[in-house]
Amino acid sequence: MGLKITALPQGYVRGVPGTGVTLQRNADRTFDLAMMMFAITGGDHVVMVDTGTSDPAFVREQHGYAKFERPAEHEPLRVLAAAGIDPADVGTIIYTHLHWDHCSNPELFPNARFIVQRDELAFAMDPVPIFRKAYQRTATAQPPILSVLGRVETITGRVEILPGITAVPLPGHTPGSQGVLVETDAGRFLLAGDCIDRYENWEGDATVDHLPSGSFINLIDFFDSFKTIESLDCEVIPGHDPRVLERRVFG
Repeated sequence: MGLKITALPQGYVRGVPGTGVTLQRNADRTFDLAMMMFAITGGDHVVMVDTGTSDPAFVREQHGYAKFERPAEHEPLRVLAAAGIDPADVGTIIYTHLHWDHCSNPELFPNARFIVQRDELAFAMDPVPIFRKAYQRTATAQPPILSVLGRVETITGRVEILPGITAVPLPGHTPGSQGVLVETDAGRFLLAGDCIDRYENWEGDATVDHLPSGSFINLIDFFDSFKTIESLDCEVIPGHDPRVLERRVFG
């Protein structure tokens, strides 16, 4: 089919406590998390999965991540240009979920439709208090997706978005988290979003096959989502592992 996935950097959050990345594990270490968006090329038009983060000053002010850093070359328009992508050529954007670090910058894509699970959009508009900051549903910020709400399409469940590109529900981290399964000539790859933050989550440990992150809304759903991924016969691409950027191209 000729589809290819390219991971595009959006900065890093340094020194995240281990228990925040792997639930009840790694209390004695920290992890660096890569912020990313992904381009799927080789089809009728460019497809993006997630659209990255806001600028560092906004992230520090609104989300309190003092250790968030984004080199100038990781600024969204520069990253897209370096990858040979004109934002106007992006026809479809699929959001794994609507946390700030995955869905900022939608206004950069003037011709795209935006696809999200219906449950995720509903929750983002009125999250429980502890998750309001993650969705930017606060007195000083608003959910990024509001700027393009007229171009948002909601889906429910597993849906083929385009040939070779399928949205797969993976709830647990959020109510409407989803992965994006991509069929390439080199095999099937799953952009797992925050169901799998780093490879450590998928690899598990001596007691469990897979480890949820410390950020979740429903652990039962989280473990069911792991079972879903196991059934897909695919290679998993985590949502925040710097090693993804080292490899960069999949398929």
